[in-house]
Amino acid sequence: MDNLTNIIEAIVFASGEAVPVKFIVEKLDCTLKEVNASVSELKEKYSGENGIHLLTFNGKLQFATNPAYKAPVSDVLTPIKEKEFTKTILECAAIIAYKQPITKPELEDIRQVSCDYAIHTLLELEMIVPCGRKDAVGKPILYATTDNFLKRFKLNSIDELPDYEELMAQIAELNSSLLSDDEEDANYLYKKDVYVEDKGAQQEKAEEAPKVTEDGYELPDFISEEDEVIKID
Repeated sequence: MDNLTNIIEAIVFASGEAVPVKFIVEKLDCTLKEVNASVSELKEKYSGENGIHLLTFNGKLQFATNPAYKAPVSDVLTPIKEKEFTKTILECAAIIAYKQPITKPELEDIRQVSCDYAIHTLLELEMIVPCGRKDAVGKPILYATTDNFLKRFKLNSIDELPDYEELMAQIAELNSSLLSDDEEDANYLYKKDVYVEDKGAQQEKAEEAPKVTEDGYELPDFISEEDEVIKID
């Protein structure tokens, strides 16, 4: 397969998680020798001062950021992760706080929806932590809140948890503030200063309205109305 290296690169990038080499061999109908040769090419490409490194461990492949750039990456992404809070995620955190220790199946039984993303996000932000396994079929993981949860809601201890409805109101207020931040980001993206001259003298700055398509979608400056616009619901 002439472009095997490019295909493996695309697979590992799209996955975001560790990809077993044996799956690549099986699904692409190639040999382990061919895959190893491609992996060697990719490791040479993604190494040194490159922002992305290719990790190989336990027969798996995964892309990771260069640890040398940990600080600037964190500076940019930490605020973004904070904005990943949604009302749903915060509600899951609240339920865990009231019902802890609680398993994911129990949480999903209460909310009647999948909580995979919420659990993953709360773990990433260290607002919850695994605290053991329940003595039940499958030994599901039990989750409990952390000090970060207390800091988020300005509590000294779990004993200070407010009435459930009051906490939901706090969550709604926090979610509203995050939406406002997103609107500010959008305004920043489309803002452009324009200087207007009147009788040869420079006047006050005026803000140029963003370009808008026929169906009302705003276009940033680097996209013309003739370009294809992909709309995501």
